[in-house]
Amino acid sequence: MKAENEQRTGLLYGIGAYGMWGLVPLFWPLLKPSDAVEILAHRMVWSVAVLGVILLALRRWSWIRTLVQQPRKLALTSLAAALITVNWGVYIWAVNNGQVVEASLGYFINPLVTIGMGVLVLGERLRPAQWTAVGIGAAAVLVLAIGYGRPPWISLVLACSFATYGLIKKKINMGGVESLAAETAILFLPALGYLLWLGGRDQLTFGSEGAGHAALLAATGLVTALPLICFGAAAIRVPLSTLGLLQYLAPVFQFALGVVYFHEAMPPERWAGFGLVWVALALLTWDALRAARRTRPPLEAAPLEPLPSQPAQPA
Repeated sequence: MKAENEQRTGLLYGIGAYGMWGLVPLFWPLLKPSDAVEILAHRMVWSVAVLGVILLALRRWSWIRTLVQQPRKLALTSLAAALITVNWGVYIWAVNNGQVVEASLGYFINPLVTIGMGVLVLGERLRPAQWTAVGIGAAAVLVLAIGYGRPPWISLVLACSFATYGLIKKKINMGGVESLAAETAILFLPALGYLLWLGGRDQLTFGSEGAGHAALLAATGLVTALPLICFGAAAIRVPLSTLGLLQYLAPVFQFALGVVYFHEAMPPERWAGFGLVWVALALLTWDALRAARRTRPPLEAAPLEPLPSQPAQPA
């Protein structure tokens, strides 16, 4: 009974995490007239403050010395910080410029890009169903490129930057809160310097648009940290296969918001492209579940599942 309650609680935490990531397109437009770069800088600065408080409460500081003493790990963390900067910046710009649907596509195709990187970078072997899914995904991008009249560059940048980010995080092997704290700490001084530079040119919107706007900019730290906390609580309570399925909630919510709330255009060729992506993801999910059933050990001998080092949706 206790295990069932734990799983139910974990499921609620997971839905909360991916639900918040899925609804975040409603938040970024509230920060106008701040542009995407200023919003991104505030997100970096305030995230350091929020994550610092969390780490202080948890008393988890020993990882800092270990990280500083390992130059290769520190360099990889810096690279991860650069990639998440690109990912967050492009996402915020896309949402505030009426491209929510295309941004959601980036997180739909992210699993396919991740698989492709596994083949190209890690030399992994794919099962036939995975090859088929990747092929359908490539066809979907081609159809969408024809429909848009250009490659869906927002989707591709988001998917590729996050897939590379995930690959690096796998090599770093740090906890989600700790790794994000390290990344935002690396970016803290450049972000703060940019905000001070804007202030020196009287172009800083923080404070000039009222207390409510300033509070919303400060809340970017909470918007970053709260889903991560819920994700961490879910990850220790539910199977990884469940988390893998829950990750699709975020782009589904984003897509729905783009079409229903923001009224973005969806001509037939765009529906066709998205349809192909969804077919590829359904095939990928079916193959993953089938493979998991084949390799699942008996319940009494099953090991504890590891905690994922990072969420599948950092936007």
